[in-house]
Amino acid sequence: MPHREGLSWRFTHAITRVPADSVADGLRAVDTGNPSGEAFRAEHAAYVNALKAAGLTVDVLPQLEGFPDSCFVEDPAFCLPEGAILLRPGTASREGEAAEIRAALEARFDTVVEIPGDGHVDGGDVLTLDDEILIGLSARTDRRGADAFAALLAEWGYNARVAETPEGVLHFKTACSTLGEGVILATNVMIDSGFFGDRKTVQVPEDEEYAANVIRVNDVVLVPEGYPKTRDVVEAAGFKTVVLPTHEARKVDGGLSCLSLRFSLD
Repeated sequence: MPHREGLSWRFTHAITRVPADSVADGLRAVDTGNPSGEAFRAEHAAYVNALKAAGLTVDVLPQLEGFPDSCFVEDPAFCLPEGAILLRPGTASREGEAAEIRAALEARFDTVVEIPGDGHVDGGDVLTLDDEILIGLSARTDRRGADAFAALLAEWGYNARVAETPEGVLHFKTACSTLGEGVILATNVMIDSGFFGDRKTVQVPEDEEYAANVIRVNDVVLVPEGYPKTRDVVEAAGFKTVVLPTHEARKVDGGLSCLSLRFSLD
């Protein structure tokens, strides 16, 4: 796969979904209280506005009460300039989310395909770089799914590498993000894993690990509110930041990247 400058951060469009009131029943590793649908929708509106301010056209899909975690649209699908791939999230309560988002993808892409086989892949385990796509094995992404996904990506001309997500990390991207231009923001455990080789890394301060999940969107990096040391290290690395609240999303193991599918149609 040739280096494609901006593949991981230069976008024209995004797809999001309004959080449902049923998000209070959403998945979580640790119970820190139920998110409020109303408060979550307010945070989501700020998130959509930030994407628009960064230059994206944003499709906002309606809430789905039957799927508590459906606002985390990154997990059931994956988008590239060539088309969209429907994934298969590794939790029973999320079965059916891919089917629900298909029409929105077909409205934007000529090519929409399903991941082959019966394995599972959550989009939160897929880190796109400008020259490689990393797929992390986790409680939500298994080897069969990762290998099938990697093979499909290879057919599309992309290099994909399957990696073991460190123990205790829910999703691969829970603990790392691309800042673009060859720089990766990551927790200490991810940096020590050796996944990133000789790539330049910026370490998340050890008491702010949640803030490893940021998103570079064109000229800005969206950073979760309440993590000033992470914001400072991102800015010290030469990137402009925009701070957004994610207090409700965090209660159900969500972060900034989970809330949108970002892609370029140029």
